[in-house]
Amino acid sequence: MKKLEVSAIEEGTVIDQIANKSTFKVANILNIQKIEQVVLIGFNLSSKKLGKKGIIKIGGKLLTQEEVNKISLIAPDATVNIIKGSEVVKKFTVDIPDSIEEFMKCFNPNCVSNHQKILSRFHVINKNPIRIRCHYCERHMCVDDIELV
Repeated sequence: MKKLEVSAIEEGTVIDQIANKSTFKVANILNIQKIEQVVLIGFNLSSKKLGKKGIIKIGGKLLTQEEVNKISLIAPDATVNIIKGSEVVKKFTVDIPDSIEEFMKCFNPNCVSNHQKILSRFHVINKNPIRIRCHYCERHMCVDDIELV
């Protein structure tokens, strides 16, 4: 079987161990269509840990903490590699924060956070599997209910 080889990037970020179904959601979080440097997306790649995985390589980009927090909700097994001079200088697994503000929307259409100009707030009840409770309406959400804004 032939192996597909993807060239290394000199400077930037590699997000690996993305659950296959979450690969394009992570790409959307990073708004990759607006990035002018090299972006490589691998999908349906073999993984001993996940079975099938995705990988995203982005030249010249370092992730913000908000982007890392968003990725942790969508792809909690993802690892982030910071590349400088074609070498990995930092590697870490994303970590789901204990509380979330601003970047998520409550799935309850009657929640006050969807009708008034207030910051959305959530508490992480369980990290594996993900269970999140809205601060205002106290509805519980799982990973499939998460809508990032």
